[in-house]
Formats: sequence, C-alpha cells, structure tokens
Amino acid sequence: MAEKNTRITETGAGLAVDDPGRVRNVALVGPPGSGKTTLVEALLVASGTIARAGSVVDGTTVSDHDPAAVRQQRSVGLSLAPVRHADTKINLIDTPGYADFVGEVRAGLRAADAALFVVSAGEGVDAATVALWEECAAVRMPRAVVVSRLDHARADVASEITECREAFGEGVLPLYLPASDGSPGLVGLVTQRHFDYSAGHPPAVGPVGVADVVRMTEARNELIEGVIAESEDETLMERYLAGEVVPEDTLITDLEKAVAKAEFYPVIPACAFTAVGTAEILDGIVRACPSPLERTPPAVTTVDGGPRPRLTTDPNGPLAAEVFRTTVDSYVGRVSLARVFSGTLHPERPVHVCGHGLAARGHADHDADERVTHLYSPLGASLREVPHCVAGDICAVTRIGSAETGDTLSSPDDPLLMRTWDMPEPLLPVAVTARTRSDEDALARNLSRLVAGDPTLRLERNAETNQLVLWCMGEAHADVVLSRLRGGGAEVDTEPVRISLRSTFAAKATGHGRHVKQSGGHGQYAVCDLEVEPLERGAGVEFADRVVGGVVPHQFVPSVEKGVRAQLARGLDDDTAVVDVRVTLVDGKAHSVDSSDAAFQTAGALALKDAAAKAGTVLLEPLDSVTIRVPDDHLGAVLGDLSSRRGRVLGTESVAGGRSVVRAEVPAGELLRYAIDLRSLTSGTGEFTRAHARYEPVPHRQAAG
Repeated sequence: MAEKNTRITETGAGLAVDDPGRVRNVALVGPPGSGKTTLVEALLVASGTIARAGSVVDGTTVSDHDPAAVRQQRSVGLSLAPVRHADTKINLIDTPGYADFVGEVRAGLRAADAALFVVSAGEGVDAATVALWEECAAVRMPRAVVVSRLDHARADVASEITECREAFGEGVLPLYLPASDGSPGLVGLVTQRHFDYSAGHPPAVGPVGVADVVRMTEARNELIEGVIAESEDETLMERYLAGEVVPEDTLITDLEKAVAKAEFYPVIPACAFTAVGTAEILDGIVRACPSPLERTPPAVTTVDGGPRPRLTTDPNGPLAAEVFRTTVDSYVGRVSLARVFSGTLHPERPVHVCGHGLAARGHADHDADERVTHLYSPLGASLREVPHCVAGDICAVTRIGSAETGDTLSSPDDPLLMRTWDMPEPLLPVAVTARTRSDEDALARNLSRLVAGDPTLRLERNAETNQLVLWCMGEAHADVVLSRLRGGGAEVDTEPVRISLRSTFAAKATGHGRHVKQSGGHGQYAVCDLEVEPLERGAGVEFADRVVGGVVPHQFVPSVEKGVRAQLARGLDDDTAVVDVRVTLVDGKAHSVDSSDAAFQTAGALALKDAAAKAGTVLLEPLDSVTIRVPDDHLGAVLGDLSSRRGRVLGTESVAGGRSVVRAEVPAGELLRYAIDLRSLTSGTGEFTRAHARYEPVPHRQAAG
C-alpha cells in the first residue's frame, strides 16, 4: 500500500471565505472504532467535495493520510477536511479516538467552536469519552451526538441514546429516529417528516409512516419540553402546557440557540455507508453550531507577559493565530495548521512566531520573524492555495521553520502571545539508540522535527545513564514515534530504561588517604584524614574543614574538597553517585616541595574510599509521588497492584463522578510501564501523575537481586 505524502494541488482552488459568520469549526471526537473517519468521508461525498468515499481498511480515506495511520488502520493524528454547505465553510476536524493520542484531540478542540461526539450504536459510552465531554462542558463548548454505524449487526439506537443521556446528562435528546420500516431513513421529530435514503443522498422527503407515528409522538413531546425548558421565552412553557401548539419555526429557533449556548445536545443517528443522516448533520452544523463570531478568542498577552485587551473575531483586528498542529513532510517541508482568531493572514507578508511556556517539554522559548509565502486550505494530505485566511478560519502555512505546535502567529509590529492549551503529561519512557554511527545524525534531525510537532512527546538525555529517553503517551504513541523516526531514515533500536540510583554511607567512619610518589624528579606528596557521616535524605553533600595547626596548607583544602566531590559523583564501588553525606577534613600532612593540587585531590579520594570500606554503603532508589484517579469499581485492583509494586498508599478520597483519588509513593523503577498497566487494570479509565519525591534505601532483597 502506497504511503501518502503532503502534496500541493495545481488544480482546484481551496475554500476561502471573507465573513467569519460563514465559518463553522467542528471537531469530531469519540472512542476508537466509532466511525469518525468513515463519517467524514460520507460528509465529504454528501457535500460534493469528493466523488467517492475512501476506506479505512484500504488506507484511502482523506483523513488518515499519515503512513502510521494507514498501517495501523486507525487515526493517529488530527486531520482537517473543509466542505462547503449552504454557502458556509465547515472545517471538519477529525481526531483520533485512541487514548494515546488525546493530545491531538485537545489540539482539535482548541481549533474548534463545537464538538460532534460520535458513538457507535450498541457499543455504549466509555469513560474516556465521558471525561472528554466533561472537558468540553468546563469551557461551555457546544456539543452534539451522532449515533453512528446503524448498519451494524448489534445496532440499538434507542439503548445508545439512553446510555448517552445517562453519561452526558438530561440535555441529550434525539432530533431524529431511524425509520421502523427497515428502509435506510430517518424520522424528523421537529419537522415530522420521513427522510428516505434508499436512493442515497440527498434523501427523498415525505410523510411519516403509520408505524412511526406513535413512537415519534412520544419522543417529540419529550424533545419539545426539553427545548422549551431552555427557551428565552419564559411564557412558552406555560402556553405549551395549556395546550397551545408551538410553531415549528419557534421550536427550531429556540433549539438552535440552546445548542449554540451549550444547553442542549441533539442526537442524530447516521450511517456512513448508506449516507443516512449526512444531510441532517450538515444542516445541523450550519444552523445550530456557533460561528466564530459567537465564541470568545483565547486571552493574549504581550510577548513578555504584559496585559492586552481581549480580542474579538474581527478580520480587521490585530493578527492573532495559533498553530495547533505541525508536521514535517519530506517534499513540502514544515506544514503548520493554524486557527486564526483575530485579523487576517495574507501570503507574502511577515509574521512574528512566538512560543513560550513549554520549556519543560523540551520546547525552548523562542521568538522569530518569518515570511508567510503561501496559504493553503488543506484537504487531508492535499494543500489547495487560498488568497487569505480571515479571523475564525483555519489554514495551512508552509515553510515557517521556527513554528511549533502551540506557537502564536502575530504581526511583527504588534507581537502577541496566546497561552497554549493544557497538554497531557507523557508517562511512558522509551530509551532509543542509533543502530549505527551513520544513523546518529538522522536520529537527531528527526527527533527535533517530531518534538516540534508533538507537544505530548518529551525528549530527555539522562546524563547519569547516558540514555536518550523519549517520554510517550503509551505503546501506540511510542510505536508511531518510532515508525516516524525510521521513516525519516534513522534506524533506531530500543533498550531497557535504566533508573538512576544513588548510594550513601551506612554509618559514620574515618578514612586515611596517602598519596606519596618519588620518581627522581618532582614527586607527589599528600596525606589527609577524613571523617564521613551520613545525613538525612535530600541533604546533599557537605564539606567541612576542621584541621588545626596548618597541617594541610590552606591552599590545598579546596583541592581535597574537589577530589572528594569528584569521587562522590563517580561513585565508590558500584558507579552510583554518593549523596547525603558530610565529609570533614580533620588531619593531614604536606611536603614543602612535592605537595600539589593534584596530589591532594587524589589523597582526598583515597581517604573517602577507605572510609567507605569501613562503614559500608547503602543503595538508594528514586521514589515518586503518584496521584491516581480511577473509577470506584477499579479501586481495589489499583490498590492491590500498588502493593505489588512496593508502593506505600498515603490516602484515598472520593471525588465527583463515582471516582476516587489515590495518593501513594512508589519506587520509580516500578513505574516504567505503569501507563500501560494502569490502562489495562481500569479498562482505559484510569489516569495518573507522578513527580520525584526523594531517594530511599533499596530493600535488601531487591539490592541483592
């Protein structure tokens, strides 16, 4: 199967608009296997954007153009697919469903003004989807639900809608129901019409069949009551309860307002293969989802963090755009997807690229002025040139070398900084090494590209173990990262991640160091006596001078300290750095001619080794503070697993949503694969964070093993 590369099309202009009110930005989110990508294909066909739908299995869809997505037959990154419907440009943002790529989902939601939750009929709603719904609720993002895969053998739309209401809330109500006569079609609860897709899209519209009248009436009454409850007309409910018939236009208007205000969440059944629901979804997006004019852009500051007035979605306002995805193509170069929140992007004009606040992820703060040469409207891997990109719209910018995901694009005359969205923390370490020396340059080059485009990937060079460690979101994410490295020409191997251990003295001891050499010329002479005592954990290394009478000349005391600290850093007998000790110089001897800085460094190191041989050392391992959030049903399994990892539970507490928070301390070596194991223990519903706490002695049986 051929891999797809980004390509600039010579024919067919991209979709560009001049009015932000004619733009809709919608992110499709939901669990893996729910049919998001296939639904996007159906919407592209229904809008006339493409002639024939592609296949996920064959790797021919517009969205899954990444080679890793084609190979795995699932989305591994977000993709943009703009369509035109009812004189409106709809930017469909297809996001991955697998938990490892939640960073891509959050990036897609940042660029969107509404979310379309796609759930498969009969498959239920998983906890990860509920958590995502709650994230959208926290920022009052408008949402709708598509119950997909009506053609599935186990499809049960009624049960799925019930489960959605239980998971998402009472505001979830169907706008349409599948026709009960067995034909591919829907029954509209507001319009009371039958939409027959027997001949495909567009549907034939006719009266509702007798078999559907009864069930439609009951569902319609519930829908009307739900919409009226959110109506701005406080008298409407009283009139409805008094028997007054609510006009259809009034009902539709109130419904659209309730959706835009994130107070009502319509459900539309759909089937990508029969095109059922495609017209209703496109109409619903245009009519009910908010335009960028109805959403408030993210707050901005000056580059140095100073206050700035709140932006509005004004094409003539100050330029403020945000890069929400970055890829590097072997032919086109760096491609940045950008959402313009204010102003208008034009080609052949300079922009200021600003990225701050992600230094901990390996993204150093940076500012640069660069020229935008071309703007494109991307359709999957295809780039179609556009003359401009107004506030509220999304475009692709190529060859901006310093742009990274999360960066702000603004005018060089008025540079701005937009605070980036919350990034999930990568918690699975993968140590990589170049297979041959010739692969090292390709590895370094490709890693810089991957880190620039993926803020959920953290690169770490461990100076103590000398390992290059990639922190990933999970196994699937790691697999994609490794395949992209190899696809870029870097042959890499993985190796076990090594934990940085420490050691300390087991007891107080004294040590004698004598370094005397005579070789006929200038000799070496230094003698020193040290007293070494262990300190509490985290105290570090202290050095004290307690010599009297000048037995060690003043100028050589720093030499002893230098030799001692160097030996502690190198380790004594197991190559682990020694920490949490106080070393005191108590005595020594010097020679007026043969003593030197180097001689006293060596004598200090020898005295330290002598003290260690007398007192013995204790091996220390890093201990992490861990906070785990899990559903109550999985609490017992998680606590038992922590015990098997030598974890010490500090406490548990119940939180909203039937979940518990566990706080514990666990040896870092026991957490190397915890991101995978916790997901397995909790069916993908658990999450955790970790932070280094301190070093603790390794139990004797582990040290012996």
